[in-house]
Amino acid sequence: MIDSVLVVTDRRILDKQIRNTIKQFMQVKNTVVWAEHSGDLRKAIQDGKRIIISTIEKFPYIISEIGQEHKDNKFAVIIDEAHSGQSGRNSANMNLALSGMATDDDADNEDKINAMVEGRKLVSSASYFAFTATPKNKTEEMFGVPYEEDGEIKHRPFHVYTMKQAIQEGFIVDVLRNYTTIDSWYKLMKTVEDDPMFDKKRAQKKLRAFVEGKSDVISKKAEMMVEHFHEQVIAKKKLNGQARAMVITASIARCIEYYYAINKCLSERHSPYKTIVAFSGEQKRNGVDEPLTSANLNGFSDAKIPKEFKKDPYRILVVADMFQTGFDEPLLQTMYVDKPLYDIAAVQTLSRLNRACPGKDEVYVLDFANKTSVIERAFSYYYRTTILSGQTDPNKLYDLITLMENYQVYDDNDVEKLVDLFLWGAERDRLDPILDACAAIYKKLELDDRIKFKSAAKSFVRTYSFLGAILPYGNVEWEKLSIFINLLIPKLPTPGIEDLSEGILSTVDLNSYRNEAKEAISIKMEDTDAEIDPVPAGTIGHIVEPELDLLSKIVMDFNEMFGNIKWNDADNVQRQILVIPEMVSKDKKYQNAMKNSDEQEARTESERALQQVIFSIMGDNMELFKQFQDNPSFRKWLSDLVFNLTYEPEKE
Repeated sequence: MIDSVLVVTDRRILDKQIRNTIKQFMQVKNTVVWAEHSGDLRKAIQDGKRIIISTIEKFPYIISEIGQEHKDNKFAVIIDEAHSGQSGRNSANMNLALSGMATDDDADNEDKINAMVEGRKLVSSASYFAFTATPKNKTEEMFGVPYEEDGEIKHRPFHVYTMKQAIQEGFIVDVLRNYTTIDSWYKLMKTVEDDPMFDKKRAQKKLRAFVEGKSDVISKKAEMMVEHFHEQVIAKKKLNGQARAMVITASIARCIEYYYAINKCLSERHSPYKTIVAFSGEQKRNGVDEPLTSANLNGFSDAKIPKEFKKDPYRILVVADMFQTGFDEPLLQTMYVDKPLYDIAAVQTLSRLNRACPGKDEVYVLDFANKTSVIERAFSYYYRTTILSGQTDPNKLYDLITLMENYQVYDDNDVEKLVDLFLWGAERDRLDPILDACAAIYKKLELDDRIKFKSAAKSFVRTYSFLGAILPYGNVEWEKLSIFINLLIPKLPTPGIEDLSEGILSTVDLNSYRNEAKEAISIKMEDTDAEIDPVPAGTIGHIVEPELDLLSKIVMDFNEMFGNIKWNDADNVQRQILVIPEMVSKDKKYQNAMKNSDEQEARTESERALQQVIFSIMGDNMELFKQFQDNPSFRKWLSDLVFNLTYEPEKE
């Protein structure tokens, strides 16, 4: 039935893990070829090797030389982590290579462009097996089984082994069973005499990043992490005394600060354990002349991190993106999160903890940056079966093309001329004059028009790269425009929008900071299937007018938001205020209004739900209840705070 099994992934770390896993099976280990280089991949396909393991980005390099001898072969294509990378140019090149279509040197441009259109389709001589724990809408629509419900075409997976079942049967560990959020309180002070105006929304984000990145704030968090690791993980002999921990940070600069802060805490308590740091590239740090890399901080190469982390004295891995996904380490038992996580990223990150291992009866998460409601919502899509609620509308591409053509940045002649040159392998010096002339027209557009054109261009190539793989028909004109727009986009400068929050960090300083761990909870998932929306097509950007406010008001709002209000029992009030948004967000009528009504109606429901929450906690905090009832300015501030933190309208 099958001549060759091709196992592909889009990440090198998974490529090696798959190779090692498959080679463990004695009956196949002598028939496995790991295509480390593109030449290895070409030869393995040409030679008809039985099992070939490769990353998907190698396929573009073998298209022109692979030949057609294998075109009648039957392939089984096993795609690991199919949530990403399966609808773009690399995937199309894989299909072209397997079909043997784009290899005729005598083909004219029409043949070449038709081959590219067909190459986007799944190869008829191949069977595709796509695996993922976190299916995106593209994955569902490309590989899922279509069915009709209430007049709508939906898609569901061909087969499901759910997260729920895997937890129940002990193949993975429930990472949400011991989830502890850390509340933080800050107080900022204004350091300038005058009271300048700033963009309120951007300023609040910068202030949050400013306080979270301060070395003394990171030091306090590091102390809490190290104490927890020793008292709750090491002292309790988790994983028979071999437990490891990972720290998730929001940036390379913060990752390095955590590395130094945690090492300092370990040294001060005379701990026998050490830390490994992982980030990409180089980073400057105050007081250090040479740029820092994770390799020179650790004393060994990044490639050795997985093996070294298994050895003592290394017990804590501090990361900035690296190892946040795709890292397979069963000894990982605890995670400290200081980075906002959403949707798939939240599931993939926290799932580093879920590998079953002898003695691994539970795991810990301490989260300094996220609300439990956000984490619960992210996991809810993948706890049971994920269903695609509809299909992508190809007509949206016509709308995008019409919008781009209205700005007259390019015309049909530009597209035809450039695509002809491109298909014949012309050098950049022949392509660039056409693209530069179009970019010059783009630069003369008004700011809002530049934003609309560039966002439409990006939306077109993103949507077509997906639709080209699933539509039953091909469109040569769309393929040509896709080639042209892909080459044009890098020539278009990002529209410069004035940052009206610039300079705010030089006008403030951190006055005080403290944190407090809430009680560990078990985040419970709804025992129902989840629906996700189809790929959004036709989304266009536009200018968002900034809301300007005085520095003093921005600082006051920031301090109020993080609990710096004058109360008789300040600690109790602060604790109550920080849990109120989450309580309001669970109100069913408010949730329904966010999905089905406009913003004003949703705000009305938010205020009604807030009133109910205030009444419900009246017994715990009469002072908060009295301020809410008697103080209109406080009531408005709390109402705005709750709505801004919880309002998430249903995406179109």
